[in-house]
Amino acid sequence: MTDRTLDDDKDVAADEAGEEAPKSRFGGKRRLIILGAAGLLLIAGTGGVLYFTGIVGKLLGTTPKVETAEAAAPPPKPSVFFDLPDLLVNLNSTGRKASFLKISISLDLEDQTDTARIQAVMPRIIDNFQVYLRELRVEDLRGSGGIYRLREELLARVNAAASPVKVKDVLFKEMLVQ
Repeated sequence: MTDRTLDDDKDVAADEAGEEAPKSRFGGKRRLIILGAAGLLLIAGTGGVLYFTGIVGKLLGTTPKVETAEAAAPPPKPSVFFDLPDLLVNLNSTGRKASFLKISISLDLEDQTDTARIQAVMPRIIDNFQVYLRELRVEDLRGSGGIYRLREELLARVNAAASPVKVKDVLFKEMLVQ
């Protein structure tokens, strides 16, 4: 008698009956391909994370291109600030009690020569601000989101009023809601 196991006997019996041998427990080539692809995906993902976090550059001793671009960039121009007169407006309210907004604004300009141009269109800027601010409600000014929206709206309005001049930012020096 030969040294055969019980599984070998089943395979031989299946071959004699014309049936296929039962598949192995692990699925064969298909499972091997899936495991290989998962391993490659894991290695590629780890490599991508290491590359984008800069660890690969530190290990290889290379400097990222971003640092060299920053070193070659010219220093930024100093900002020019232009103060607007204080604005005092009554806010839109539905009740009998009136609400007021007092606001001090400074404009961040690109160039010193723009101050003369801003001064020339100052009545238009003030008018645009007054019309917009009078339509606000106290609820519109609540929280940092409200202040951010107010800044963006005022910036759009001042850039529209002083068309050739580019205003970089609207800065609040003082804001009082009563």
